[in-house]
Amino acid sequence: QINELNPKPCNIMEVCGGQTHTILKYGVEAMLHPNINLIHGPGCPVCVTAIEAIDYAIDLSLNKDVIFCTYGDMLRVPGSKSDLFKAKGQGANIKIIYSPLDAIKIAKDNQTKQIVFFAIGFETTAPANAMVLLQAKLLKLKNFLVLSQQVLVPPMIASLLQSQENRINAFLGPGHVCSVMGLKEYEKLVDHFKIPIIITGFEPLDILYGIYYAVQQLQGHKAQLYNQYSRCVSSEGNVIAQSAMQDVFSVCDRKWRGIGTIPKSGLKISYAYKEFDVSNFYNFDVLPVEESSECISGQILKGLKKPPQCPCFGTKCTPATPYGATMVSSEGACAAYYKYARPG
Repeated sequence: QINELNPKPCNIMEVCGGQTHTILKYGVEAMLHPNINLIHGPGCPVCVTAIEAIDYAIDLSLNKDVIFCTYGDMLRVPGSKSDLFKAKGQGANIKIIYSPLDAIKIAKDNQTKQIVFFAIGFETTAPANAMVLLQAKLLKLKNFLVLSQQVLVPPMIASLLQSQENRINAFLGPGHVCSVMGLKEYEKLVDHFKIPIIITGFEPLDILYGIYYAVQQLQGHKAQLYNQYSRCVSSEGNVIAQSAMQDVFSVCDRKWRGIGTIPKSGLKISYAYKEFDVSNFYNFDVLPVEESSECISGQILKGLKKPPQCPCFGTKCTPATPYGATMVSSEGACAAYYKYARPG
């Protein structure tokens, strides 16, 4: 049905890394009319965590009084000179956790140590990370701190559309994020930028339906928000989760790896929970860092290039020897291409 529309040339960006992996795993793009170009956005929270934040995390982890709690896919994300995996080899006390509540248990069991939880992610993970701070306050924990690097999707979309390099004609919006946040911010984006946004799920058929609705709008010169993922996404979202986020976090400017600083695109710990904000207790001299000239992950995150266009892809840069975060993360575009679409 998509191909029968005889689409004009168009660039459709999927926002979420999970969608990217579905597209590559099932060969979705290969099924489509050659005029449809799927481009991959910065929808991987591991991939967009700033190098300076990684450097700060490494310094924290090497403090002998600290137990540093993080998810496993953050270990190999390159900082300016090292990564958390190497820091662990140097003696850093780093614990791999599977839930934010694991960090609370570690804090309760290690009263003489300072526990630092590395909170990353989009709006999808923010409610659980907010809940861990609510729990810490309820339990009156004195040895629990959070390094917040939470990021927000709508400001990122706006930043891409405002760029002089922009070539995006439509978006496949992030279903999981919208299940938390609802549709209001995406309605604003559609109204302001006059661009179709289709909120989709993560199964191959979800992606194909999203592309169909996007192409249909582009062919008819329309720009509307369409909720393809209505089985999980409501207009208002999860208001209880939103309330927890509003209590614990406040909006701030945030630097995105490969993109730069995007105004009002991050969540920092609010004043009411300042006793858990690691930046109020550990001030390291972390200098701004220039990113590797060999790695084009910044251009990949902006949808300007695809992983096979990088001269390092699959040779110097592999999951075992990653140059950029887009190869490290299980949701990164380079990791998806390496796993499912390497030449030969």
